[in-house]
Amino acid sequence: MEKIIIFDTTLRDGEQAPGAALNKSEKLEIALGLAHLGVDVIEAGFPVSSKGDFDAVCAVAKKVKGPIICGLARAINKDIDAAYQAVKFSHRPRIHVFLATSKIHMKYKLQKAEDEILRLAVASVKYAKKYCRDIEFSPEDASRSESEFLFKVVEAVIDAGATTLNLPDTVGYAEPEEFSRLIASVKENVPNIGKAIISVHCHNDLGLAVANSLEAVKRGARQVECTINGIGERAGNASLEEIVMALDTRKDIFANLNTGIKKNEIYKTSRLVSKLTGFVIAPNKAIVGSNAFRHEAGIHQDGVIKERSTYEIIKPQDVGFYGLGLVLGKHSGRHAFNERLKSLGFHLTKKQLDKAFLRFKQLADKKKNIFDDDLMTIVEDEIRIIKPLWKLISFQVNSGTQVEPKASVRLKAKLKSFEGLSSGDGPVDACFKAIDKITGARGELLDYRLEAVTRGKDAIGEVNLRVKFKNRIFSGRGSSTDIIEASILAYLNSVNKYAL
Repeated sequence: MEKIIIFDTTLRDGEQAPGAALNKSEKLEIALGLAHLGVDVIEAGFPVSSKGDFDAVCAVAKKVKGPIICGLARAINKDIDAAYQAVKFSHRPRIHVFLATSKIHMKYKLQKAEDEILRLAVASVKYAKKYCRDIEFSPEDASRSESEFLFKVVEAVIDAGATTLNLPDTVGYAEPEEFSRLIASVKENVPNIGKAIISVHCHNDLGLAVANSLEAVKRGARQVECTINGIGERAGNASLEEIVMALDTRKDIFANLNTGIKKNEIYKTSRLVSKLTGFVIAPNKAIVGSNAFRHEAGIHQDGVIKERSTYEIIKPQDVGFYGLGLVLGKHSGRHAFNERLKSLGFHLTKKQLDKAFLRFKQLADKKKNIFDDDLMTIVEDEIRIIKPLWKLISFQVNSGTQVEPKASVRLKAKLKSFEGLSSGDGPVDACFKAIDKITGARGELLDYRLEAVTRGKDAIGEVNLRVKFKNRIFSGRGSSTDIIEASILAYLNSVNKYAL
C-alpha cells in the first residue's frame, strides 16, 4: 500500500476564515485532536504574523507528539527565523516557505520580476535548510502561473533542498481536468521532481477543492493539504473528511492507496473544530452533516431497512457518527458515566471527569433523559482549557407581549461580582446590553444561530454567534436547556475571547 500524507492546515489556513479566531489553548486542543485523528502533518500557524500565533505554534510543537509540526513563512529571513523558533520544540519540525509565481501576483502584490522571484525562492529554501532538513516550498497561485516559469522555480527550489513541493490552487480557479494536467506537466518537465514529494493545496471558490485534490492524487501527488470541515479563506479549503472517505470508499479507483486517519474519530474531531470556531456545520455537509445518514423519502427508507448499501455508501459508525440513543439518567453513577464517555472516544483526567460529572448531574435534574449528544456537549463544554475572565453568576429577565424587555445579569471576574441592568429589543438583546455595561466590551452582533442538540422539549439548545468588537470578529458558543442562558454563555464566550 502507498501512503497519502494528510497535511492538516485547520490551525493556519482554516483559522484565516473570518470569525474563526482561536486562542492558544483552543489551538492546542484542536492539535491534540488532530494528532489523535492520525494526521501526518499539522500546520500549526504563521508564527511571524503575531505573538499570539507564535506562542500557539510553540505550544503545539512542545506538547503534540506524533505528527510533523509545520510553521508557515514567506520567503523572508525574519519569517523563516520565527517559523523555526516556534517549531524547533517538535521532534519532527518543518518549515513551509511560500512565494507567489503567477504574473498577477508578481505584478500587483510583489512588484517583482521573474528573475528576482527565482532568486528569492532559492535563497529562502537554502536559508530554511540551515535550520532543519524538512522544508516545504509552495509557488503560490501555481494554477495561474506560466508553465515554463513554474517548472524553472520548482526545479531550482528542489535543488536548493526542498523536500516537499506543494502546488496550490490558491484562489480555487482550476477545474479537475486542468489541475490534473498541471500535476502531470510538472512531473514531465521538472527533471528532479522525484527528489521531492508532490503536494496539493486546493481552495473551494468554485466548489472543486476536493475534486481537484483527488485528481492530483491520481496523477501522483502524495500529500494533500486540507482542513477539518473544509474551513478556510473565502469559500474554504479541501475538506479532510471528504478526501479521506473518498479515498477509502472508492478503492476501485484509488487502489493500493491509504491514509493513516482513524476514520471513527472524524465526527468527534469535526464537532470539536465546529464548537471552537463557532462555525455551524451545514446539515447537508458530506460525511459529518446531521443529514448525512438520514433518509426522508419512503423509497429510501424502505431500501435502507432491507439493505443499507442501497442508499448508504458509508456506514455512520465508520466515521464515528453516533445516533441519539438513550444512555443515562439522573441515577446513573460516575463509573457508568465514565464508561459511556470512553465508548464515545473521550478519555478524561480525574479533574476533567469531576467537572463533567457535576455538569451531568446538574443537567439530569433538569432533563429526564440524557442522550449521547448531550454527553458530548457536556464534555466539549467542560474540558475547555481556556480560563474565562468573565463568568455568569445569575440572570433575570422580564419580558412579554406588552412589556419592555429588561434584564439583570450578574457576572464574576477575579473573585468580584458585578451587576448590569438594561432593556432591549428582546430578552436576549437586553442581556447582551447588560453584559456590555459590565464588561465595557460593546459588541456588535453579526450572526446568531440557535439549534437543538438533541430531541424533546427539554433538549439542550446550542447558540452559535459572531460578534464584532472594534475591528475584530469573534465567534462564541454556549449551550443550556434554557435558550436565554445559552445565549448569554455564547455572548460571554466571545467577550472572553476578545478580552484575552
